[in-house]
Amino acid sequence: MPCKTKCIGIVDYGTGNLKSVENAFIQLGAEARIIKSPDTLSEVNCLVFPGQGTFDQCMIDLESSGFSNAIKEWISLGKPFFGICLGLQVLFEKSEEGAKKGLGVFPGIVKKFKSGSNLKVPHMGWNSVSWESNFSSPIMKGIQNGDQFYFVHSFHVVVEDQSLSCLRTTYGYEFVSGIIHKNCVATQFHPEKSQAKGLQIYRNFIEKVVV
Repeated sequence: MPCKTKCIGIVDYGTGNLKSVENAFIQLGAEARIIKSPDTLSEVNCLVFPGQGTFDQCMIDLESSGFSNAIKEWISLGKPFFGICLGLQVLFEKSEEGAKKGLGVFPGIVKKFKSGSNLKVPHMGWNSVSWESNFSSPIMKGIQNGDQFYFVHSFHVVVEDQSLSCLRTTYGYEFVSGIIHKNCVATQFHPEKSQAKGLQIYRNFIEKVVV
């Protein structure tokens, strides 16, 4: 049944850290549902995609399940979308991790971290997130420039569209750790693993949803 209040649909394409994401939204008082088929997207009014695993396998699973086209259409229609970790990366055109094309919602590619003597890959643990001083978004309400969030990844996005509002983090060098563009939010870090600050971002996302 379609929900009458703010309802979070969490994409289940066969893998992903679904339960912790679902629990985080429920903790914040939102209705959250695991969505196993694009046919049930009419039952929710915002979509969360917690991607996990490798880029190619993720795209294969999205295509076979029908979620590939469904996610692109959802975003193009201006509906609220939140991508997490690999859920950020697949929004772009391609990745050094594999040969499959990404969703291509935004121009850009995904590159592997340049490993060095002082740079361990994957990038794992807490790190700070920052943005330009003139950047403002309701998604970042209550979040301070330099606040810490939890990361686990070996690849990062290289954005080609300079009009995208980007969050940035330094690990050996600066990389894009999130994007906020109109109805679309996506983070390389895991808000559900980032304690109070991560929950604040989810809370902001819920409040931004139009019933």
